[in-house]
Amino acid sequence: EMEAKYARKMQALRDELDLRRKTEIHELEERKNTQISELIGNHEGAFGAIKNYYNDITAKNLTLINLLKEQVEELKKKEAVLEKEKADVMRENKGLTEPLHEAQELVAELQRKLVNYHRDKEALMNSKAHLKIAQKELKDLKWEHEVLEQRFSQVQEERDDLYQNFTRAINEVQQKTGYKNLLLERKLHGLLTLLEQKEVELTEVLAASNLDPSALSLVSHKLEDVLNSKNATIQDLQIQLARVCKAHNDMLQTFEAKLTAFGIPLDNLGFQPLSFPIPGQ
Repeated sequence: EMEAKYARKMQALRDELDLRRKTEIHELEERKNTQISELIGNHEGAFGAIKNYYNDITAKNLTLINLLKEQVEELKKKEAVLEKEKADVMRENKGLTEPLHEAQELVAELQRKLVNYHRDKEALMNSKAHLKIAQKELKDLKWEHEVLEQRFSQVQEERDDLYQNFTRAINEVQQKTGYKNLLLERKLHGLLTLLEQKEVELTEVLAASNLDPSALSLVSHKLEDVLNSKNATIQDLQIQLARVCKAHNDMLQTFEAKLTAFGIPLDNLGFQPLSFPIPGQ
């Protein structure tokens, strides 16, 4: 009886535990199915958001590519027009150099035909005047040609700015430095020419005046003072010119170092930077 009693209890306990196990398994499966449904929904939402995001990026990139293609076409058209203008200007410049050569040949012929000094001196002066006018015209034409070349360079820089943002600023600094060097050199050349003229005039005046030695010594001292002042001015201008050239060359070295640091070849610039020699070296 006791064995039967405990066998019944054992069976009841087994049935109860089996029922509890089945219930827990059913609850576990329901929770698992709920989590799977939530994960599928979340994944579908995230996939849709990512798909929309990349679709937007693709559309924007296509729009940007089309815009850049149009800009490149416009720049190519501008470049072709400027090339044609440059060729026309070069032909015109070549045509204007021929009168200068003719004037130079005329001056040489007149110099060979000099026989009477007093009679031909006036003709020689007239020829020199014509030569100076022709040289001035040639100089003006060269200046205009240089300005046109600079305009062409600026258009090329605008094209290159689509690939490198800082090329235009470097070129503008280079042009300003070149202008300043040119002005300083012209000013220095003008002072030297004026000094030579003054020396010649003073020599002629001293030779014609027949001054006594004391007066001549006083004039010589004054002349030395003036010359020392002019030499100091020339030296200051040379120092300023050297500083400008050095600053320009330092800027070019820094620019090349930056390009090397960013891994950009120097050949991609599309132009050769000018390096000015420092006066006195």
